[in-house]
Amino acid sequence: MTADKRPTREAAPVRRPRPAGRAPRRPSPDAPRAAVARTPPAPARRPVPAPASVLRAGRGALGQRVAGLHDRARRAWDRPLTAYYLILGGSLLITSLGLVMVFSASQIQALRFDLPATYYFKKQLVAATLGTVALLVASRLPVKLLRALSYPLLLITVVLLVLVQVPGIGVEVNGSTNWLSVGGPFMLQPSEFAKLALVLWGADLLARKGERGLLTQWKHLLVPLIPGALLICALVMLGRDMGTVMIIAAVLFGLLWLAGAPARMFGTALVCAAAATVVLIAVAPHRMNRLACLGASDPGPDDRCWQALHGLYALASGGWFGSGLGASVEKWGELPEPHTDFIFAITGEELGLAGTLSVLMLFAALGYAGIRVAGRTEDPFVRYAAGGVTIWITSQVVINVGAVLGLLPIAGVPLPLFSYGGSSLLPTMCAVGLLIAFSRSDPAARAALAMRQPGVLRTPGGARRKTMRRPVRKRSSGER
Repeated sequence: MTADKRPTREAAPVRRPRPAGRAPRRPSPDAPRAAVARTPPAPARRPVPAPASVLRAGRGALGQRVAGLHDRARRAWDRPLTAYYLILGGSLLITSLGLVMVFSASQIQALRFDLPATYYFKKQLVAATLGTVALLVASRLPVKLLRALSYPLLLITVVLLVLVQVPGIGVEVNGSTNWLSVGGPFMLQPSEFAKLALVLWGADLLARKGERGLLTQWKHLLVPLIPGALLICALVMLGRDMGTVMIIAAVLFGLLWLAGAPARMFGTALVCAAAATVVLIAVAPHRMNRLACLGASDPGPDDRCWQALHGLYALASGGWFGSGLGASVEKWGELPEPHTDFIFAITGEELGLAGTLSVLMLFAALGYAGIRVAGRTEDPFVRYAAGGVTIWITSQVVINVGAVLGLLPIAGVPLPLFSYGGSSLLPTMCAVGLLIAFSRSDPAARAALAMRQPGVLRTPGGARRKTMRRPVRKRSSGER
């Protein structure tokens, strides 16, 4: 008897567990559909993160916070109104801190001359008030009006410089005859206004020649800019003020560099200026004495290095945070000119390294803002004028601070916006007002300022939203 043969069911293939991390095999095209359907899909690959994201993730919470602050600061730094706020805020902070230091450094000096303790401070406060008015007025002047005023301002400055040298009219102060008596205790130094006049006149002159395509010819690039600047320098040198001449020369070279002077011409002018400087120093014994005081460690014969040495003493005794406001020792007759040329030394003694670095950072921010204004404008006059003002202020800061630190000879140059002296403060604040006006003339800055005007829209939720549109008067449909 044959065995009953029943149809047996084909045994299902035994699947081995796939090791973790291994990708599934890709089914062949001849495999049945059911097998293909039962094959699990391949896991989706995760996108490879960007290198910056990987680094940021690896830094942790602190690194992400620092990176976020860096990005936020970078976006704020690139805003259209950054230069505007840096110039306005930096100049006002420097002037305010200067008033405080003038009040602290000049009290003993005033008492030595039987004057009230607040004598110099009150005069500086009056000059700062007038300078603030001049700053606000200059910040609102249009460019066309500034260009129209450049030639009259230069002519008036030259006439005043000539009057200074007339016997009986000019006043001598500390060996320099560069002053005119205005009335009472007030005096005017025309050489300080000559810097502003040269900047505006030179900028307008180069802009006009650039519009006609004449700056490619060396005679149009140098004439009449070089003769006009040399005339101003000669009139100032007649009053024995070489420090102001150095700043005027720096402004002149800055204008030539901004105008694109060839390297050979620029180098020749620098060599000629250096030779003239050596001659002027060699023919004057007091200038040779100042040059010999570089790196001096003792007062020397006849105490010729007394001022330079005590300026270093004031800075060294200040330490990190100073001896305290009003607690300076050097201003008690040891350091000459504590409220004018060497006010930076008194600042270091009373406010320490923190105070001096704060002042230098404010000047650095002001200089950066001026360079940014000059670099982003498309108007040649604005570029030359903003660059000239920036070079003027920064070069004067370098000469003054370098003399206090003993790195440069003492040139008798005040620290702009900071030292005592209304004749220096007024034109400098006017120049800062020009920088503010130039920063406002930038199209992006003008649009950002327009958004801050009263024109406002409201969103459907009722929130206020600023708009650049000006409010218009409602009118009937037939009115045009």
